[in-house]
Amino acid sequence: KWKNCILTLVFIIFLIIFMISSINIISWIISSNESKKQINEINKNTNIIEINDKNDIESIIDESKIEESDPYWDYIKMNLISVDFEELKIQNEDTVGWIQVNGTNINYPFVQTNNNTFYLNHSFNKKYNTAGWVFMDYRNSINEFDKNTILYAHGRIDKTMFGSLKQVFNSNWLSNSSNHVIKLSTKKENTLWQVFSIYKILTTNDYLKTKFKTNSEFMEFGNMLLQRSSFDFKTSIDKNDKILTLSTCYNSNEKIVLHAKLIKKIKR
Repeated sequence: KWKNCILTLVFIIFLIIFMISSINIISWIISSNESKKQINEINKNTNIIEINDKNDIESIIDESKIEESDPYWDYIKMNLISVDFEELKIQNEDTVGWIQVNGTNINYPFVQTNNNTFYLNHSFNKKYNTAGWVFMDYRNSINEFDKNTILYAHGRIDKTMFGSLKQVFNSNWLSNSSNHVIKLSTKKENTLWQVFSIYKILTTNDYLKTKFKTNSEFMEFGNMLLQRSSFDFKTSIDKNDKILTLSTCYNSNEKIVLHAKLIKKIKR
């Protein structure tokens, strides 16, 4: 009898595990489908144009300090993107910008609210969705980029949100230098950012500082990010730079992190 009881108990446990797993899988699929549908609608209804800005470039970098071998000289010639935010703001008043990362699926509006938790499990339409959305750290200001501006999103296995950020470690992505830029558009300005560091790291918050008391503190921070990079992007960090950080989960214990520096902007 006791053997039968044990077998019955084991069966019940496995049945419960199976049911919970099935529910989680179904929930994940539903969230993924809803998220993809929303992405398609946003892309269909949002006007994104490339702009030729040769005559309106606002000086960001002291070019006398840039070496001839730095890919900066190629990137600075790239066009920026300009996004019409009118319809996006109607759909969600938390919309603050649009991000596009070459060589990935990252091409979304991003939002900001007064915390870093809401958009972990709410979609662009503010409905509950475990896929979440791309959001800016609540401590940052979209009106004037901080020394370190941070964007978060889930690393979805269907490659939505920041799920395709894993591609930055692929040889095809790394070997194509035109991938090593990020384009942002906000209601105030359009900007171009040059990637200088990518890495995987055990979960930590030491790269999530947004403000610095001194230039030396910022340079210590910037050099730490440079030294962590798993790839040499042939560039450097200066005390006057502004950094854009993308952060997502690689697995339950590790993060994927990408850092880029502001090299060009144009007022809208």
